Amino acid sequence: MGKIRIGLIGAGMISQKHLSVYQEIPEAEVIAVCSRTQESAECCAKKWGIPNVYTDIHQLIQQKDIDAVDICLHNHLHAPVSIAALNAGKHVYCEKPLAMSYADGLAMLEAAKRNQKTLHIQLGFLYRPYARAAKRLVDGGALGEIYHARSVGFRRRNRPYVDGFGSADFVERRLSGGGALYDFGVYHISLLLYLMGLPAPTRMSGKLYQKIDMDEARRSSGHYDVEELGVGFVRFENDMTMDLFESWAVHLDSMDPGILLGTKGGIKLDPFSFHTTICDAELDCTGDLEKMDFRWKNTQPNEFAYASSEAHWIAALLGKVPMIPTAELALTTLLIQEGITLSDCRNCEVTAEEVKAASVLSNLVV
Repeated sequence: MGKIRIGLIGAGMISQKHLSVYQEIPEAEVIAVCSRTQESAECCAKKWGIPNVYTDIHQLIQQKDIDAVDICLHNHLHAPVSIAALNAGKHVYCEKPLAMSYADGLAMLEAAKRNQKTLHIQLGFLYRPYARAAKRLVDGGALGEIYHARSVGFRRRNRPYVDGFGSADFVERRLSGGGALYDFGVYHISLLLYLMGLPAPTRMSGKLYQKIDMDEARRSSGHYDVEELGVGFVRFENDMTMDLFESWAVHLDSMDPGILLGTKGGIKLDPFSFHTTICDAELDCTGDLEKMDFRWKNTQPNEFAYASSEAHWIAALLGKVPMIPTAELALTTLLIQEGITLSDCRNCEVTAEEVKAASVLSNLVV
């Protein structure tokens, strides 16, 4: 295939970001868009020059010349729409988080395997210059044996809907799956899992909080029932651990960045720095990520395939690079998030097997 012909499902704010990126990828061609209303679908099609317009998802995924679909819908629709598209023989690119539950996410991966199609999840932090610099150090052995990571997401008071941006769908658990730990934490947890080599979680404990004052009218109208702060601790196989602090709202001015610790060196992610000991001297290293990124893109074969999540998806579908296992990363992330949520509910540490057994499969028909 010279080009990947894409059907876009969803015409909201997130889809516009995807479409903007596709404009920079010659091998990507968006040939159809589906939205809830004819008006919004036609508006999107006119803006971006998309020839085919739908309001029925099933009609779009049956269009024969579409190779793949890009799903930009609310969280509760990710699993049923992805599975329907995979069953229709389309490759799938889906917004984060993977799904509402571990059980739903597992069903998505099984559908991709059953239909021999790729499932790619938008984990955009994997492609940031600091993440790619960290991956080079990890792969080059500069950290030695990795044993601990810290996942940090910080917002002082920036909750969707109640603090003035985004829709109420972000703050109602039945539609979103969760709050800060799910919406925000997915990027940080998945990146650390990627750098750690995707270890298998064994045990999790944690606590969810909703404590900071908010406008009561917005709380009520938004049905706000998700966490604004999630904290936790995860044990993995191979003697690895991770602690988490993911906030939409806390009374602090800043937080230190996420970290990755190894026997030979440690990394702070954003802002990026590398720390090690050489010849019995403690050394702290920074780098010019902008220059690194420029050099990599202009000297390394296929580096363009790591410029963005969309660029990576298209390059992988064309066989230019192997696909980063984003679906598996997203599924393991969801297992951790659901484990911390279950731990909070039960007020005790839980095992990965307990989380899997408790995970509920949604209605996967759309």
